[in-house]
Amino acid sequence: MIDFWLAAGLLLLVALSFLLIPVLRSRRAQLEEDRTALNVALYQERVAELQVQQQEGVLDAAQMDAGRAEAARELLADTEGVAAPRVTRLGKAAPLLAAILVPVLGLGLYLHFGASDKVELTREFAQAPQSMEEMTRRLERAVAAQPDSAEALYFLGRTYMTQDRPADAAKIFERTVNLAGRQPELLGQWAQAQYFADGKKWSDKVQALTDEALKADPKEVTSLGLLGIAAFEGQRFQEAIDYWNRLLEQLPPDDQSRIALQGGITRASEKLVASGGKVAQAPAAKPAALLKVRVDLAADLKSKVQPGDSVFIFARATSGPPAPLAAKRLTVADLPATVELGDGDAMMPQLKLSNFPEVQLVARISRAGQPTAGEWIGRSQPLASSTTAPQQLTIDSPDK
Repeated sequence: MIDFWLAAGLLLLVALSFLLIPVLRSRRAQLEEDRTALNVALYQERVAELQVQQQEGVLDAAQMDAGRAEAARELLADTEGVAAPRVTRLGKAAPLLAAILVPVLGLGLYLHFGASDKVELTREFAQAPQSMEEMTRRLERAVAAQPDSAEALYFLGRTYMTQDRPADAAKIFERTVNLAGRQPELLGQWAQAQYFADGKKWSDKVQALTDEALKADPKEVTSLGLLGIAAFEGQRFQEAIDYWNRLLEQLPPDDQSRIALQGGITRASEKLVASGGKVAQAPAAKPAALLKVRVDLAADLKSKVQPGDSVFIFARATSGPPAPLAAKRLTVADLPATVELGDGDAMMPQLKLSNFPEVQLVARISRAGQPTAGEWIGRSQPLASSTTAPQQLTIDSPDK
């Protein structure tokens, strides 16, 4: 902030100069007026002396006129070049008063309406925090400076949870939901914080939050994990196993939390068996979808494309979200080419080929490298995502 205040100080000096220069000029003018008055007084004194000498008979009339003319010439010489006095209605007090009030008023307005706190926060966030406590303080200041920022609130809530402050986190997540809307992930985070804030006691409020989250997104991971924990604490071990198995399906294969989650499923299974129960077999998972497609370019288009043009090959649900379920990127120089699109190529974990019964294959040429718009395109007829037979896809139509 030092450089900011230095710049502000320089600008303030420039502004004050416009106010103080007229005052300094008026002082110089006053000095010139005082000197002129002194010269006039000396002239009058000289004329009076000449009159006394004439009355005493020392000077005759001609000498008197010559002496008076000489005194007048000296007065004229002394006052020559003096500017006429400027008439002003402001006086001296107004500029001086303004010179004092301008910086004080400017500072007050900046502290009230300015963004010095946000400037300082930007500087702080440019440097890595030295501790979790320092990160928490920064986030709290960010929320105070930007109370309508859902992102800042969300990260502050997550930070409170890592510091074992669930009551504070629950309040923050509630504010986040009010700002960003009742998104499933936010509802799940709020429910989890509220559950731990209540001393791991299940409540109607937590139940309502998890129900709403899973209704909007049946694969919302925080709600699934929380319901598994609550079921385990309530000795409903089969429910805990079911919820955690559903959660396990959503996690990437390399997710570190899979180990702990699998351990929880094992403990719940052991306790269920020890209590005389029997672990219900989970329904068989759907086989992973894998589509094999050969992509080629129509003969009449080969002269209209460049070897470096991008080729996007993807599968999308015929009835479902418009986002691609799996995608690959090639160039025109690679064609013809055979590619495989499967669950491992999913753009998002919850959008897998095997989760949708019917899909469409699309290949698009884009000179600008944009997957959503291009010059030429090829589309297949709808086909089952479980199809195993190789497919043929030809790029042959303008992309409209």
